[in-house]
Amino acid sequence: MTSVRSALSTTLPPIRAAVSRMKKETVRRELENCQLLAGIWCHGLTVRQLQALRGSLPSTSKLIVAKNTLVEKAIAGTRWEPLQPCAKGMNAWLFVHSDEIPPAIKPCRDFQREFKLALNDFTGAVFEGRLYGPDDFQALETMPTRMESYAYLLGCLQTPAVSLLSVFQSLEKDANQAAEGTTAAAASEK
Repeated sequence: MTSVRSALSTTLPPIRAAVSRMKKETVRRELENCQLLAGIWCHGLTVRQLQALRGSLPSTSKLIVAKNTLVEKAIAGTRWEPLQPCAKGMNAWLFVHSDEIPPAIKPCRDFQREFKLALNDFTGAVFEGRLYGPDDFQALETMPTRMESYAYLLGCLQTPAVSLLSVFQSLEKDANQAAEGTTAAAASEK
């Protein structure tokens, strides 16, 4: 007859391996259509704090706590591979599935301020194949959103058209004034 302890020890490795495979597949699935992958140092954060952070993220973002080795295996050979040096210590991983990067980073910054967590900062991120270190996050946080970019482009396209329209209106006004002047001159001659 086997003891409970020996029975548990024989079933735990397959369970651990299955959990590890499941987590790795979750990370790979999140990497699909991902625009930004960022590591957040989460040493000392409670489960409740992580849940609060997850709840504050936009629907296009997801925060996953996973082992660094698991994430390193998932990003190996992909465009996310430059992030491997940042996979040290205790990390949570932020997956952003839209072009709206600043709205995805803002809840993390607000969370840091709210809980006074100066040390729990971003360890790094990869966006468009480029690695952003902790000091480079200002560029990601201040980049324009898609709507702001579209508004700027529309303004750039609209400005020459408005200028051209005002020139045509000015020419038309001058032509009308000249025509009225010649009509008035002809009427006074009669």
